[in-house]
Parts: sequence; structure tokens; C-alpha cells
Amino acid sequence: MRKQGFLGRVLVAAFAVAFALSLPAVCLADMAGSDFVKEAKKAIKEVPMAEAKAEIEKVPSVVILDVRTEKEFKGGHIPKAVHADRGTLEFRIAKAVPNKDSNIIVYCKGGDRSSLAAATLSRMGYKNVRSMVGGWDDWVKAGYPVE
Repeated sequence: MRKQGFLGRVLVAAFAVAFALSLPAVCLADMAGSDFVKEAKKAIKEVPMAEAKAEIEKVPSVVILDVRTEKEFKGGHIPKAVHADRGTLEFRIAKAVPNKDSNIIVYCKGGDRSSLAAATLSRMGYKNVRSMVGGWDDWVKAGYPVE
């Protein structure tokens, strides 16, 4: 009897630990990508595209950060853009933009990845980060310069 009681307690404890460890994953799995973007947008600053363009033209020190994929970047990008794709941003940003006080405008294809990237950069200590509203697609539609 003693052996069964001990084994039963071990199984219950193991189940409880496994259940507790699975809770955060279940909660995160229930969140859609758009929910993450909404949360990120609450924590960041956004800049309208026309305002970003004017700033890029007038402020030579502004960093234009493209967080699209390598293939997207090679297909065209905003002139003088620095590339650090969203998937490797945390590993590449220190080399791409070493000064955490830099004025950074982040963009992607439509604005979602750049919002997530801006939130990440802010959490990493970058102080002047904004996400460009509309992203690459709207930039091209507006007829703005591309490389």
C-alpha cells in the first residue's frame, strides 16, 4: 500500500508540474499574431509616412531600419536603409545600430513587423524608435524614392 500511495503522489505531482508549465504556452498559443501587434502598437510611437519621408530628407543622422526579409530588401528598399530582418533583429541590431540614442524609423512591408520590431528595440534600450505607418507598400504607392 505504501508503494502505491507514493507512486500515486509522484504521478499527481508530475501531472501538476506538467500542467503548470503548459499554461503560458496555451495562453500564448491562443493569441493571434494581430493581438501581439495591437499590444506592440500600444507601447510604441508611430510616425506617418509623409512625416517620415520629410525627416529622412532633412535629418541626415536618422536611421532608416528595414526589418523585412533579405529577399524583400534586395527587391528594393528606402534609400540609405539599414537592413536587419525581424527574425534576427535582436542578434544584429547592436552591429547595425550601435548607438541606443539614435533616431530610428523602422519599416516593413505594411507596418506590423515594424511595430513588433520597434517594441523589441525599446525593450532593448533604444530610446528614439518609431514605426512608419503604411510601410514599404504605401511608400512605393506614393511614388517615393527607392533603391
